[in-house]
Amino acid sequence: MKAVGYPKPQPIDHPDALIDIQLPEPVACGRDLLVEVQAVSVNPLDTKVRKRTAPDEGQAHKVLGWDASGTVRAVGPEVTLFKPGDRVWYAGSIARAGTNSELHLVDERIVGHMPASLDFAQAAALPLTAITAWEMLFDRFGVAPGKQPTHQSLLIIGAAGGVGSILTQLAARLTSLTVIGTASRPETQAWVKELGAHHVIDHGKPLTEELRRIGFATVGLIAGLTQTDAHFDQIVEAIAPQGKFGLIDDPASMDIKKFKRKSVSVHWELMFTRALFGTDDMIGQHRLLNEVAALVDAGLIRTTLAEHFGPINAANLKRAHALIESGKARGKVVLEGWD
Repeated sequence: MKAVGYPKPQPIDHPDALIDIQLPEPVACGRDLLVEVQAVSVNPLDTKVRKRTAPDEGQAHKVLGWDASGTVRAVGPEVTLFKPGDRVWYAGSIARAGTNSELHLVDERIVGHMPASLDFAQAAALPLTAITAWEMLFDRFGVAPGKQPTHQSLLIIGAAGGVGSILTQLAARLTSLTVIGTASRPETQAWVKELGAHHVIDHGKPLTEELRRIGFATVGLIAGLTQTDAHFDQIVEAIAPQGKFGLIDDPASMDIKKFKRKSVSVHWELMFTRALFGTDDMIGQHRLLNEVAALVDAGLIRTTLAEHFGPINAANLKRAHALIESGKARGKVVLEGWD
């Protein structure tokens, strides 16, 4: 089968940073689905892993990719949730081979039925970011869904990115939070506003000054989705006493003692944790994706697809990685079909 991988970590401008390869077709066992991959999207995680992670021992190449949409070709003997022919979407596991391959194995407990109203490209933009945003908002922050009046506010740093684009929608449409998104360019600020943010501020300026400009002294919830180390001192100042700070990136350093006097709680979100450790609630991601699919089909949540880079091959994936590494991407970059 066709796939895209790399023999060793390289910068994206290296000829072998990503290459087209051929691999044996996998076989579904246990609770695995064998999925015919129709579309994938590229996340910052893909670029981070490519730059620093070698192939597993005994493997000539490492295959990246987590977001995928496709059709179930075959199921393992213990599968109960899906059947061949089902259209599915999911974000895979960092402990297994990635989705940049024509056929892919994935545990049914982290797979959802694809929204009926989306095509494969539109669907592939959402799973990883939707799971991350949902778990951050409802599991880590403990926000109650619904529109009961509240004075609580949420600041999303990097609201125009993949996770930010879906977190903005979930918070604005499913909760009573006042949603403040950050973006630094006119086009990304317009994107965040379109997704439902009540206010948009510029994270290229001091966050506390920008918040005061729109009438906020502090905010109770802050989601740090990018450059946490660069924004950290401003986050400490901007968060309210007894607030909650959540992050998804990997700051080089972060002195959480600075939160002590405000009794701030810190929440790290990694949507791969359930699959990585086979947690008892692993099937929660199956249910979560089905619920998000229902919200999409009801018109409450929209796809965050922003760029379609053509078929899935090494050249197009290199273009996608380069765009994400530039820091200028908005929404999600998707590739669809095979040459």
